[in-house]
Formats: sequence, C-alpha cells, structure tokens
Amino acid sequence: MLLAIDCGNTNTLFAVHDGDDWRAQWRTATYSTRTADEYAVWLQQLLQLQGLDLKDLKGCVISSVVPQSLFNLRNLARRYVGAEPVVVGDAHVDLGVGVNLPRPEEAGADRLVNALGGRVRYDGAMIIVDSGTATTFDVVSADGDFEGGVIAPGINLSMQALHQAAARLPRIAIEKPQRVMGTDTVGAMQSGVFWGYVDLIDGLVTRLKAEYGQPMTVIATGGVVSLFEDAARTIDHYDPDLTMRGLLEIWKRNAPQGEGAHAS
Repeated sequence: MLLAIDCGNTNTLFAVHDGDDWRAQWRTATYSTRTADEYAVWLQQLLQLQGLDLKDLKGCVISSVVPQSLFNLRNLARRYVGAEPVVVGDAHVDLGVGVNLPRPEEAGADRLVNALGGRVRYDGAMIIVDSGTATTFDVVSADGDFEGGVIAPGINLSMQALHQAAARLPRIAIEKPQRVMGTDTVGAMQSGVFWGYVDLIDGLVTRLKAEYGQPMTVIATGGVVSLFEDAARTIDHYDPDLTMRGLLEIWKRNAPQGEGAHAS
C-alpha cells in the first residue's frame, strides 16, 4: 500500500492507497518539530482503526511546502515504511508537468501537484483555485504545463489578522451570511470575510480568463473552498481529491520498478 503525504503550512494530509482506491485519509496540524517517531505513533493508531498496520505500507510519496517538516517525513518513510520516499521537488523526480516560468524553481510543490491532478481528470486549459493558508489561482495550459498564477492571503489568515490588529473585533467562525449588510459587529465581519472572498475568487478568475484569452475550466480544491460551493459563480468543479490524485500520478511515474501504484 502507498502512503501519500501532503504537508501544507497549516495542515498535513496523510492518505493510504491500496492500488485500486483510497482506503483512508487523515489531517493533522503541521508542526515542523514533530519527529518521525511521533508521526509513527499517531499514524499507527489511525491505521488500526481502519484494520491496517504500518507494516502494510510499502511505498511513500511526499509533497511539502515546509522544508523543516520534510526531514522528519523522510525519516518516517525510511524507518517505518521501509522505503525511500518519492519527494516532489527532488531533482530526479519526474512530475509530468512543464513549468513555463522564468524561475521554475519558484513554483511550489503543492501547486505543481495540483496541476498534475487537474491534468489527469480534466481537458483543456484550466484555473485551479486552492484555498488553504494562502488562496492560490494556478493557470495550467491545455498541454498540462504550469504557467503561473496568483497568490492571495487565505481566508483564515485574513480573519486572524483582522482579530489581532483591531482590539475590539472578536475572533469569529466562517459562515455564509444571509445578507451582505451586517447589523452587528459579528455579522458585518462575517459578511466582509465571506462575500469578500467570494468576490475575490470570481474577480480574479474573470481577470485571468480575460488575460489568457481562451476557454478555461475552473477547478476548486482545498479544505476551505467547499464553503463557497453555492456562492462563487465562476467555479466549474469542486474537487477535494485533486492533490491526492496528483500525488498518486507522481508515484506511478517514479515508483521503484515493479511497485507502480500498488506499492505492495
């Protein structure tokens, strides 16, 4: 079985693929100081709840935007999976995605994985909206190449900044308000955050499409983006499995000979 790890700035997603389907997925807060042994204890307990064991894992693929965490995740794979992990960004790893940037090394691992995940399922040029710590808008050509995009603060980051910078503004939950105009502080904040981000998505997607000058499919992914599913008009597909699909494809391209997607 394959262990796929997507390490973001806020959360890290672990998923297990049995060669045919995803068996389980778990999300944990990202702490760069968490050791391989700590990951193993946590992961073993969750695997057992699914009738699985660390010994069932035979391969590992990792995408990380947190360099400090990557060392411990590599050690997790080496010590407890018994395999050298396929790591997005390593020089020898074939991503199957061209990078049309003046400085290709600046393209984040998560954005390239998403581009590949989109290419596997969707045809033509696309915009991938990924809402996490940052909200990214990535342009992928009809040939599947990463061409650039936009990076904006994520909705939770904006809420945190608003609460910390203004003494009288409380910390609030993200909810869809029934009206745009708030009649109290919390309602006004919820409207500004929610509808502000809906218009951020719709506005930037509209501008990117106009600049690109050809039809584009818009795919949304990430832990927060489902909040906008019935509100953002420009999104064509909500695809929570986009990143994992990209990691699986990278594993297939780079797995040790004979292992392939099954990692068994």
